[in-house]
Amino acid sequence: MYKIVFIDIDGTLVNKEKVISDPTKKAIKKLQDKGIEIVLATGRPPFHFQEIAGDLDISSFVSYNGTYMVHEGKVIQKYPLKREYLQTLVQRAKQYNHPLVFSGMDQAVCNVKDHPDVNHTFTELKLHYTPAFNPDYWEQEDIYQVVLYCQEDEEELYTQSVTDLSFVRYHELAMDVMPKGLSKAHGIRDMLRHLNLTPQEAVAFGDGLNDREMLEYVGMGVAMGNAHPDLIPHADMVTKTVDEDGLAYGLKCLGMAE
Repeated sequence: MYKIVFIDIDGTLVNKEKVISDPTKKAIKKLQDKGIEIVLATGRPPFHFQEIAGDLDISSFVSYNGTYMVHEGKVIQKYPLKREYLQTLVQRAKQYNHPLVFSGMDQAVCNVKDHPDVNHTFTELKLHYTPAFNPDYWEQEDIYQVVLYCQEDEEELYTQSVTDLSFVRYHELAMDVMPKGLSKAHGIRDMLRHLNLTPQEAVAFGDGLNDREMLEYVGMGVAMGNAHPDLIPHADMVTKTVDEDGLAYGLKCLGMAE
């Protein structure tokens, strides 16, 4: 019944140590042997998951939460942020002394030098680097996503005033910033159209708030056992946690990786 599986990375495919378990690797290999499409669906930029994708022999992805889509190494759609919207965001963030990290095609660049919150989130991702400092980067390159560093009680400073952009919290310290109306579901739509598949033929696994639209859009939306509580109502099924090989278990329950 299902011909394609979209898999979130952090908290779904990899655990807190950014490790993929052997049962998960075996389950993905079984899908590939059956000819089922595997697509990574993540808020990360492509240069932040190359090693993961290579380890699993996956070359298709919905990245930046749906603003840059690739199928088997070929770009099928992309949606860079408009500079006038970025300018509004930059001005607002400067007013409140909130750092911004801009992700282009090949690198992540910060408008603040050596900020502890930025360094902390990059260390958590096991990326072994921190963003370069260039406050003008957003004016020089196409930007597909911005990370805004602020506390949860400060969100309305942006959501109520920068209305041309979407904000989704992915970390207690930070939010992903995307073009208004875009999400992983939007990117999945583009991927399915490219492959001439329907949402009913798709499965998606996720754990975070940026997975909400994705789980609602596909035929079978699966939330991890460790998912954010607010994500659960939007899922068709809840599997085990990432530390309990929830991805492999969910695929087995669906009869896909037996």
